[in-house]
Amino acid sequence: MNTIVRRFTLALALATAALGLLSACASMRLIDSDVVSVPAVPAGMSLQGAKYRFERLPSQIHNPEAGLAEQQAQAAMTAVGLVRDDAAAQLSVMVGFSGDHYLADPWGRPLGPGWTPYGSITIGSGFGSHIGLGLGMRFPPPTHYRREVSVVMRDLTSGQVVYETRASHAGPWSDSVPIFATLFQAALANFPNPPPGLRRVNIELPR
Repeated sequence: MNTIVRRFTLALALATAALGLLSACASMRLIDSDVVSVPAVPAGMSLQGAKYRFERLPSQIHNPEAGLAEQQAQAAMTAVGLVRDDAAAQLSVMVGFSGDHYLADPWGRPLGPGWTPYGSITIGSGFGSHIGLGLGMRFPPPTHYRREVSVVMRDLTSGQVVYETRASHAGPWSDSVPIFATLFQAALANFPNPPPGLRRVNIELPR
């Protein structure tokens, strides 16, 4: 009897642990960002621990969202060792941000012009004209959100751009503030020595 009780207790503990793990996974979402970073640091200069200040485009000066974007970029830059110091800055930093939304197909792609509530209608020719009707679309179709951020660092002494990076993400999440913050983290990943070309940066974010 004791053996049976012990086995039951162990099975119950394992099941509870598995449920806890599933619950933890369900409470997170994966933000997959496409990132391109281009360093252009001259010989003898290091960006590690560099001091910077923010610069704004004229269109950003009175935009309150620009201030929030700078706060999010500052948090990401602090995490990689950069130091904000307006008085003793070595770099000027300009941040960019944009976003839009669209109706998505089952694969998250923007719907084409032939979409109807009953599917996508295409009219073509070849061996006789034909009309194709694609079914299986959700109605109404889901809204997806495309967002992008950029960070451009310029040497204040020479005026040369020494680091440029951008990150973009498209997905179903409507809460812009945490998504933009995550994009800035992704854009600064691997700083100051990023791999060349387009790469995917995955960051988990609470739901």
